Amino acid sequence: MSDLTAFLSDRIFDGETWHEGAALIASGGSVEGIVGATGIPAGARTVRLEGGFVAPGFVDLQVNGGGGVMLNDRQDLETIRTITAAHMPFGTTALLATLITERPEVTRRAVEAGAAAVKEQVPGFLGLHLEGPHLSLARKGAHDPALIRAMDDADEALLLAAHRVVPHLLVTVAPESVTGERIARLAADGIVVSLGHSDTDYRSAAAAAKAGASVVTHIFNAMSQIGNREPGLAGAALDIDSLHAGLIADGIHVDPATIAIALRAKKGPGRIFLVTDAMATIGTDMRSFTLNGRVIRRANGSLRLEDGTLAGADLDMISAVRFVHETIGLPLEEALRMASTYPAKAMGVSHRHGRLAKESHANFVHLSDGLAVQGVWIEGRQVFGSAA
Repeated sequence: MSDLTAFLSDRIFDGETWHEGAALIASGGSVEGIVGATGIPAGARTVRLEGGFVAPGFVDLQVNGGGGVMLNDRQDLETIRTITAAHMPFGTTALLATLITERPEVTRRAVEAGAAAVKEQVPGFLGLHLEGPHLSLARKGAHDPALIRAMDDADEALLLAAHRVVPHLLVTVAPESVTGERIARLAADGIVVSLGHSDTDYRSAAAAAKAGASVVTHIFNAMSQIGNREPGLAGAALDIDSLHAGLIADGIHVDPATIAIALRAKKGPGRIFLVTDAMATIGTDMRSFTLNGRVIRRANGSLRLEDGTLAGADLDMISAVRFVHETIGLPLEEALRMASTYPAKAMGVSHRHGRLAKESHANFVHLSDGLAVQGVWIEGRQVFGSAA
């Protein structure tokens, strides 16, 4: 029996353009194309999605937790399943499970869990983001300073080995803790190297980008800022065309005016994309949790250590989309691209994610005109919504 399915919608956004009164054709977990309502193939099952519109599923490259769990707390297959499932109702169809600065043995367990998730083809799991421990103490944020250190040969070997079993791997490093030669070797192997938690100057950031770093982690947060005589890492992220940059768009981590300025400034091939930096709280009513033995409290839309330091974000992806569309004033199409097309390009997976075109994964969301998530599909299978 064929699984050829036509999803009919008043409007479909494919990541670039709108299609009115069209049908998304999917088969075998992939997109076959988008056709007019009269062009549906014979024998296709039809699913009518009433109201609103269809868009590519969201891609989140920084997800520390969700559903009450953190990858830092337990590194196993079930934790990854729980995290991915917690983010599906908010439109996320592919994510990088993120490990915050830890000891080498914990990193190894996270890699083993990631490899198991790849083998089991866990829905929504794209790969791993190892955020640290090779960062700057001066810009540690909520990372445990006792665990931050420079990268050595064993650390580099661990990352290269990890990439053999987790094909989509992103690592956040600071130029102060990782040499350009190491960055070059990691990038040449296909690991996506991101600069973050760094007090570096512009010149060193530019050298790291030339060596192969291609992303900046949560722009403006935990990094050297733009000054009149020194642009810092934030300035490098905006000025260097090859650098993509993640953004936590909750109105707490970055002021809306700063976001607007950054979006006007960043016009090169590398673009600003949305990340949630989500923690265990997503999809729950929990009020506190721990990270490396330290209590993090949830209040007023933010997550903070006892000293007030921001510790991740209490943010889901559809809320970030609403924020940049409604508060910042971005066109809807651009807000959607920031949650799908641009992170997929930053991760090098835009042939399969972040768009709805022939041979891409049939990962999509059905949103209301008010940007409420009505349904979510991963590889053509509904994972959230009334019929899921």
